[in-house]
Amino acid sequence: MDLVNENVVDPLTTFFKNSRMLVRKCQKPNYTEFTRAAFITLMGFLMMGFLGFFIKLIFIPINNVILGA
Repeated sequence: MDLVNENVVDPLTTFFKNSRMLVRKCQKPNYTEFTRAAFITLMGFLMMGFLGFFIKLIFIPINNVILGA
C-alpha cells in the first residue's frame, strides 16, 4: 500500500493542489491587455504572411530558371 501511495496517490494530490492554486491566482485579462495581445498576434500573422509571400515571389523565377520551364 505504501508503494501505491508513493507512486499514484501522492503525485495526484500534489498535482490537484497545484492546479487549484493556479486557477485561484489566474484572472481574465482586462480590455487593454486583450487588445494589446490581439494586436501583437495580428502583427505577427501579417509579418509572417508578407515574409512568405516575398520569399515565394523571389524563388518562383529562380525555380523557373533552374528547371528551365
